[in-house]
Amino acid sequence: MTRIITIGAAQLGPIQREHTRQQVVARLIALLRQAHAAGCDLVVFPELALTTFFPRWFVENIAETDHYYETEMPSPVTAPLFDEAKKLGIGFCLGYAELTKNGERFNTQILVEKDGTVVAKYRKVHIPGHEEHEPDRAFQHAERYYFTPSNEGFGVWNAFGSRVGMMICNDRRWPESYRVMGLQGVELILCGYNTPIHYIPDPSQDILQGFHNALVMQSGAYQNGTWVVGVAKAGVEEGVDSLGQSMIVAPSGQIIAQALGGTVAKFDQGWSVGRVEYDMQGQTFALNAWHQDQVIQPPEGAKTVGSSSFCAHAALTYGDQIWTMQPHPEFESPAIDGLIQYKSGAVAVDRVEHAKRQLSAANNNAEIGKKMADFFMKERA
Repeated sequence: MTRIITIGAAQLGPIQREHTRQQVVARLIALLRQAHAAGCDLVVFPELALTTFFPRWFVENIAETDHYYETEMPSPVTAPLFDEAKKLGIGFCLGYAELTKNGERFNTQILVEKDGTVVAKYRKVHIPGHEEHEPDRAFQHAERYYFTPSNEGFGVWNAFGSRVGMMICNDRRWPESYRVMGLQGVELILCGYNTPIHYIPDPSQDILQGFHNALVMQSGAYQNGTWVVGVAKAGVEEGVDSLGQSMIVAPSGQIIAQALGGTVAKFDQGWSVGRVEYDMQGQTFALNAWHQDQVIQPPEGAKTVGSSSFCAHAALTYGDQIWTMQPHPEFESPAIDGLIQYKSGAVAVDRVEHAKRQLSAANNNAEIGKKMADFFMKERA
């Protein structure tokens, strides 16, 4: 039987440690309203969507992290999200850290119907990372310390006129996760995730993170004849680069929608590294770059507001709400110097040498920062 469910994949930007729960809930409500205006029936948020990804730090007394966990859902702080969903008549899927009355700690995801009621709860089965503190890491991935693996398995529920299942992050990498739900007649799998670009145990895998992310969701969808909606955080959260690349995959295995659309590919002329001059709507800004991937074809509705001889779509705006940029205005020369020393193996020697010569040259980080701040802080109707 043909049914139409309009789903919004609500990829989030970073949530920093200083962000309050109230601030984060306000962001989620804004996304709910945006999705409602676009005609969505269901909005899917990422894993641990209410907090920063706190397993990247290790504390001896785990009770010191209790404030990251939810002891009830909805709570007084999250109730406005449920109230807004009910008011708008839109459902959502939300990932968060759960602390039970028995003191158990789970990485949890819930499904909320259009009337604001929780119709399903899933707790993460495949917990990655490590249990002990590993001080040699640039950042921790101590999920096994902070969360208990669930023994409840993978359920499938009747919701939104469909058979809906859920998984969280690392679950998506295991074919059994999909198959268990496939045998229950799943038609739609909702997956929130938080994936760093840098895989510390084996940095050679960094370049494959995006490939593996798409591979597992596409194959799981195709092999089980189900839709898969994967939604992530993106951007730099507490100094850690997040993969992003949220996507909606059809039962054919085809990616039907990816965050903001457009085409991103590895540039056939290699890497852009170090100080580069960009034309930003008639003004020249010198900024530091370090990339080979770049936007080849902007998404529909995007406007190119910055370019260089090497990168035609170096900065994009989407209406008056979103600004994206290929270079790194947060990178000063020491950051580029560090990348030259430790991450330049794949870059052509002449470009590395040129970047070295430019390390002492001035940049326009402060000026572009002000330009971006003015964009986001301007009054809107």
